[in-house]
Amino acid sequence: MAGLNLRFTDEELDALRERAAAEGRSMQAFAHDAVMGAINEHSRLFNEAAEHVLKASAELNRRLA
Repeated sequence: MAGLNLRFTDEELDALRERAAAEGRSMQAFAHDAVMGAINEHSRLFNEAAEHVLKASAELNRRLA
C-alpha cells in the first residue's frame, strides 16, 4: 500500500492529535478518513450537479436529438 507524508504546523498537529484522541482513533486513521470523506463529498457534489444539469436540459436535449 502506498503512503503519503503530510506536513502540519505544531498547532495543526496538536488539533489533529486531540481530535483523533477524542474519537478514540489514531491520527493516521482520522486523517485517512478525513481525506476520503473530502474526496467522496466532492464526487457526490459533482454527481448532484451533473444530475441537475441533465434534468434542467432534458427537454432541450430531447428536441436537439
